[in-house]
Amino acid sequence: MKVEVFHPFQLSPGEARRLQGELAPQVTAGPPLDLSRVRYVAGADVSTQGERGYATVVVLSFPGLSVVEVRGYEAPLDFPYVPGLLSFREIPSIVGALEQIESEVDAVILDAHGLAHPRGMGLASHLGLFLDVPAVGCAKSRLVGEHEEPGPEKGSVANLAYRGKVVGRVVRTRARVSPVYVSVGNRIDLDSAVGLVLACCTRYRLPETTRQAHNAANRLRRGEHPGTLLE
Repeated sequence: MKVEVFHPFQLSPGEARRLQGELAPQVTAGPPLDLSRVRYVAGADVSTQGERGYATVVVLSFPGLSVVEVRGYEAPLDFPYVPGLLSFREIPSIVGALEQIESEVDAVILDAHGLAHPRGMGLASHLGLFLDVPAVGCAKSRLVGEHEEPGPEKGSVANLAYRGKVVGRVVRTRARVSPVYVSVGNRIDLDSAVGLVLACCTRYRLPETTRQAHNAANRLRRGEHPGTLLE
């Protein structure tokens, strides 16, 4: 998979925050994604142990959501854990896994925020700038903003607003189960991002892209090949 990293990651937290501010205007919230043209969608996750990151990328067919490719990459975590700067800690290992992907991926869903971030530069937006396909953030918890509670039914949504702007949507992916927080990563509009996440959810709260990548990353951390024991 084509990944173009155009800046170093060996930065201080202050330098990283300044870089986020410089990169944020480069994020593109659009255009709409035609789901009928999507054939493969990828998910990525990082499992950590000490100061090492175990990243996996899983490619699923779409809309069938069967696993077609799994790649893993282990790397040191050179950046400290700092809230709001997770991308500087995890992206290097994710890039190592993405660069091994041979499938022609049409979109990527990250277990992270995109525009729903204090500086509009969550991991999904940061990584999205390095990719030539749409990137979506789908996080399990809120980082910024306020919202009303979405309805209890699957597919119910509520806007997530921060500093007077809609930065994401709170999406119920399973009836009467806690929602997820969807935001634009890059090269996709918010409606399409929500539609893609819902299309990738089966009987679980999290999209299959995230669930499969998370399970594979844990296997890699335990010393197993990430492509074994796929669910």
